[in-house]
Amino acid sequence: MCSLLRGDFDAETRYELNPQDLMWRYRQQGASWLHLVDLDGARDGSQQREHPNRTLISQLAAQRVVELQVGGGIRTQAAVEELFAVGVSRAVIGSAAIEQRDEVLQWLRHYGPQRICLAFDVKLDAQRVPRLRTRGWRQATPLSLWDAVASFADSALTHVLCTDIDRDGALAGPNLALYEEALRRFPAIQWQASGGISTGADLAALAAHGVPAAISGKALLEARIPIEELRPFLPNA
Repeated sequence: MCSLLRGDFDAETRYELNPQDLMWRYRQQGASWLHLVDLDGARDGSQQREHPNRTLISQLAAQRVVELQVGGGIRTQAAVEELFAVGVSRAVIGSAAIEQRDEVLQWLRHYGPQRICLAFDVKLDAQRVPRLRTRGWRQATPLSLWDAVASFADSALTHVLCTDIDRDGALAGPNLALYEEALRRFPAIQWQASGGISTGADLAALAAHGVPAAISGKALLEARIPIEELRPFLPNA
């Protein structure tokens, strides 16, 4: 298992942790959802069945311990189908939501808005506008987060995961202003905040701003959030 710093694959931290043990630990603490990212898939766009990451995801999903939300390089309907076939509850679509918008719209209609989450990774420009990055955070685009979400206005889009790349893995606190604006512009979206979360206070601040969900990786892997601070946010997490 590993985490990245600000989306940089050359700034990777590896953890000698057993994913199955972690899944069971989180479930015992009250979690009902687990978010997984295939970083190799995000970087390479590879969703080969024989890939070790795909095998691990299948093994975790087969245990039906928690609901799995899985992302990383999912760019074809076949990849979505394969994840659902092994028991994954929700597929997270990143680059394809920008590069293959019409196809992703069809996936939303076909599978329903509870099974598809769009993931937008952003970096703030000089005017503080969140601009999208694709292909594993490496490819800059001129598209803003607001334009990307608005382009799905004719769909039943419900779940959007937004990562502030400059805060990802930095443990510097979430970008509250970004999510506050996201909620103001698109109040019907069930936003998932990602990047910077390091304490229970960060989770409480996001909840106080009305953010429905948050993604925490490095802070949990390094046990930085005591269970007594984490527990209030675990039901339906």
